[in-house]
Amino acid sequence: MDAVILSRLQFALTAMFHYLFPPLAIGVGGFLVFWEAKYLVTKDPLYEKATKFWTKIFALNFVLGVASGIVLEFQFGTNWAVYSRYVGDIFGSALAAEGIFAFFLESSFLALLVFGWDRVSPRMHFLATLLVFLGAVFSAFWIIVAVSWQHTPAGFVLREVWTPTGPIKRAELTDFWSAVFNPSMVDRLIHVLLGAFIAGGFFIMSISAYYLINQRHAPMARKCFASALIATAIASLAMLISGDSSARMIARYQPAKLAAMEGLFRTTEGGTPIQVFGIPDTNAKTVRFNIQMPGVLSFLAHRDFDLPVAGLDQFGIDVPPVELPFFAFHLMVALGVYFIALTLFALWRLRKGTLFQERRLLWIFVYSVIGPLVANQLGWVATEVGRQPWIVYHQLRTSEAVSRNLAASQVAGSFAVFCLIYLALFALWVYLLNEKIQRGPDSTLAPDRTFRVFDDRRS
Repeated sequence: MDAVILSRLQFALTAMFHYLFPPLAIGVGGFLVFWEAKYLVTKDPLYEKATKFWTKIFALNFVLGVASGIVLEFQFGTNWAVYSRYVGDIFGSALAAEGIFAFFLESSFLALLVFGWDRVSPRMHFLATLLVFLGAVFSAFWIIVAVSWQHTPAGFVLREVWTPTGPIKRAELTDFWSAVFNPSMVDRLIHVLLGAFIAGGFFIMSISAYYLINQRHAPMARKCFASALIATAIASLAMLISGDSSARMIARYQPAKLAAMEGLFRTTEGGTPIQVFGIPDTNAKTVRFNIQMPGVLSFLAHRDFDLPVAGLDQFGIDVPPVELPFFAFHLMVALGVYFIALTLFALWRLRKGTLFQERRLLWIFVYSVIGPLVANQLGWVATEVGRQPWIVYHQLRTSEAVSRNLAASQVAGSFAVFCLIYLALFALWVYLLNEKIQRGPDSTLAPDRTFRVFDDRRS
């Protein structure tokens, strides 16, 4: 493999590992604000207990998210120097704004959130909790601004700049707010935040269900589970609206990506069907074993069942690969349907008053935490692979963006080291997370210190 492929794999590894933590931090952070506000209003000690316990989990995810995120920025210089020169003026503004408005806000009040319970007033502590959560949201905002600009660049001009190695093209900012609110930013931000709340909700329900199954901290676990279930059901339903809006945005600004995600090799005559299931065959340019819904893709893209959607045959050689975006997108959608079905069913059982006695259903929630984490990753895979062969859409090719003097052997070495380090960090995260779960809100270890989801005989 050459330096371009290895650099892409390395960035994918570091980005996907990093993205385990921001959705959990944002999702859990929102519930911290809700529970602490409820405690201030009701004085119910269970809400205080829940906030204190989940703050420990939040802090662990926050720290690992920050540590793994820094590595991404260094790779812009080491592996993607041409890209960095090209987008430096745009990314510099967005990342500087993230540092000023988000990271400083988070880091300034995180210590108060974690250690300030007995040192500041309840209202001041709630303010710290709120500001840390808003800092996490602002951080997501500015990162999404930068990422979305790569997909739908706006508010810039291209200039040729002379360097010691010759002339290079550079995107220079001309309209800050046009770049910030580029055509795909709002849709992508809403989708990301909803995904974060779904991930945070299932994370809370998983641990709460584990406590309920094992009859530990049951009063707090019931409150946490119920509030997370209601919010997650709402976010899962809202994701349908967000997904519909995102599809129309992609159809307008990145039609080749939509065609790849749907395995649409050839433009149809009349309405275009949507693929519910299938296996794309790029050699035969067809989707085998497919199940279709006639005209639905046309309706989603154009609000017209009879207006055809452009296939990959309309875009020449500059088309993305099909298999990976197709499978990633369809599995993500399937998981989204599963989230809706599971949370609505659980809400029905909650209303009937039997949810917390149904052990099988609680076990399903223990394992279902994996679903939103996978769905978030799949969404980014479909988005970023579907943008290829461009790193900045219709402006700069991925193959032209890598550092010019970078050898494949150098990237292979750093990639291997990253794999080992991230494997160790993931093991450390699981160990520390299990430790906090076993200690629980009372900071006392359970007799068995292993999070044993395969054994429900403990009481």
